[in-house]
Amino acid sequence: MGKIFEFAANHPWLASGTIAMALVVIFYELRQKAGGLTALSSAKAVQLINRGAQVVDVRDQEHFDAGHIVDAINIPAAELADQADKKLKKSKSIIVICDSGNRSIQAVAVLRRSGYDQSFSLQGGLAAWRNKNLPVVTSN
Repeated sequence: MGKIFEFAANHPWLASGTIAMALVVIFYELRQKAGGLTALSSAKAVQLINRGAQVVDVRDQEHFDAGHIVDAINIPAAELADQADKKLKKSKSIIVICDSGNRSIQAVAVLRRSGYDQSFSLQGGLAAWRNKNLPVVTSN
C-alpha cells in the first residue's frame, strides 16, 4: 500500500489522471442507473429491444407507414400524453424514435413526467438507425 502513495507522489499527473478517469466512469454509471441518460445509440437500443423494450414511433402515420422499426407502435407526439397509459407499460423499457432524434427527446421528457422512468430516445432517430443498416419494415 505504501508503494501506491510513493508512486502517486512521484507521478502526480498520472495519479490524478487515473483518479479523474475513475470518477468519470463512476459518475457515468450512476447517471445511467438513475435514469439521467435519455439518448441511446443504435447498438444500445438493439440490446434493449432484444430484452423486450417497447419501441414507440412518434412520427405521423404517413412517415410511420413508409418505414419503421419492427414491432414499433405509432403514437404521434401530439397524442403521446393521452395515449401512453393505454398503450405502454411502465414496467418495460421504452425506446422513442422520430426522424432525427429531436422530437423523441421531447417525447421522453413527457413520458418521464408521466412516470415512465425507463424511457429513452434513439440518438439520431430513424436516420441513424438506417445509416447502421438496421432493419426497417413498411406498413404497405
